[in-house]
Amino acid sequence: MYKKKITNTILMLLLTTGICCASERTTSPDSQQKDPQPDPVDAVLEQLNKKTSELKSYQCQIEYKYIQKLLESESLHKGTLYYSRIGKKSAMRINFNTLKQEDEEEQKYIEQYIVIDGSRLTHSYYEFKGIWLVHLDYEGQDAKYYQLAEPNDPNGAFDVFDLASRNLPMLGFSKVNDLKKQFDIKLIEQKEGESEDFTQVRLDVKPNSIYKDDYISIDFWIDMKSGLPSKVIAVTTEPEPPLGDISEIKFLKPVINKGIDKNVFDFRIPNSFGEPEIIPIKKEGEWGQHDLDNSD
Repeated sequence: MYKKKITNTILMLLLTTGICCASERTTSPDSQQKDPQPDPVDAVLEQLNKKTSELKSYQCQIEYKYIQKLLESESLHKGTLYYSRIGKKSAMRINFNTLKQEDEEEQKYIEQYIVIDGSRLTHSYYEFKGIWLVHLDYEGQDAKYYQLAEPNDPNGAFDVFDLASRNLPMLGFSKVNDLKKQFDIKLIEQKEGESEDFTQVRLDVKPNSIYKDDYISIDFWIDMKSGLPSKVIAVTTEPEPPLGDISEIKFLKPVINKGIDKNVFDFRIPNSFGEPEIIPIKKEGEWGQHDLDNSD
């Protein structure tokens, strides 16, 4: 169960932050054709693509709620997210600081995820190459290094969200036509009394989608002022519907393109921790949700 929680945290955060912080990419040629009556969904997605391509740094407070309907269990992590990109290279860090479970009081709970170039890691007998995810669990005094990409990756994906897009849909990153092959996409009209400052986009997984074994639906709320997502809710296929687990992530008080000190991505493993577990990539193309689920 804890490994599944790690999976949801890592990949859902890569997904949702990737929505906000996609690497530079041109729009689909099809989307550039003039249409006297453009699809409103296409218009929203293409505008989001434009906004994400302009991002160089992103920082916000983050709330990650994980709901297990079958067990009637709910946990809420709060922390801070940092992302910085220079060219095709980038770094991301998520610092969770508190945890609230069910009706218990919120408590201090430190858990950190850092995605960095392997050249910034050192070890007495291992040479790190490519892109790595560092997971520091202060509660269990445990450290793990997950390799996400090898240095000779033919796709040249050195941005953390390029990596995530191989396993997850990237609204604002993936081309509109590519998304439509995997999802039925529609705009959701907000109910009376709900804020008109947000646009809700729903992605329902198609029966033949490559995501059919992982997700049922993913909803995004886009802030009309910033043009970037402020909330994401994803419903998984496990346990079986209608009892799928739910991941809800909110991005609060975003700071956009103000720059982030590179020292933010430095880290130190406390002396009380054991030796970090090193989990290299199995082989190209196999790293993803199921690898993380079974990496122990």
